[in-house]
Amino acid sequence: MLIPRKVKHRKWHRSAGMRNSKVASRTTSVSFGQFGLKATTASWISSRQIESSRRAIMRFIRRGGKVWIRIFPDKPVTTKGLAVPMGKGKGAVDHYVANVRPGTMLFEIDGVDEETAREAFRLAGHKLPVKTKFVSRQ
Repeated sequence: MLIPRKVKHRKWHRSAGMRNSKVASRTTSVSFGQFGLKATTASWISSRQIESSRRAIMRFIRRGGKVWIRIFPDKPVTTKGLAVPMGKGKGAVDHYVANVRPGTMLFEIDGVDEETAREAFRLAGHKLPVKTKFVSRQ
């Protein structure tokens, strides 16, 4: 799974979340491959969900083509144990998430035909908590 090797701050503030999320300004176009999977809604995507999507794509294309993952889970999410009283500090880091805004390119693929790429991204989209759409290089 994807996790940062080294971090400057182990625990982050929780932030305002997706309430104030705006449309993405970076990583919005197909840059590396021929086809891409773009997010149309905002959400946190965990490293497990990214890996699950990647495996679904790789299983479908079977050694054909190359896949790029355009997002990285660098935001730590903390949790406290069950039945732990309020107070006593912040919980331990549980997992990492990628903060995804609408318009962010999630995956790219090259070396396969459009029909194969479309089906691979459809399977990958089912594993993600965001609505997605298939895009191709202009």
